[in-house]
Amino acid sequence: MGEETLPFIDVREITPRERHPKIFSMANGLAVGDSFVIINDHDPRPLHYQLQAEYPGQFSWTYLETGPEVWRVQLGRAEAA
Repeated sequence: MGEETLPFIDVREITPRERHPKIFSMANGLAVGDSFVIINDHDPRPLHYQLQAEYPGQFSWTYLETGPEVWRVQLGRAEAA
């Protein structure tokens, strides 16, 4: 599946306190090998650190676009929980 057809979440349209819970909900719903794209107005590096800390080795993280206006990250399920 090409990145242009992946499901996505545009967190620029979501209240800040709801962003991480929604992303974690989508991430936890992924089957191994599946992914989605996160679209944001800043580098979501803190989210990456949180994922690594809480789910070590379970998710892949690939930058597709790195600003300065828009960041797009492909988040994928690398292995089962």
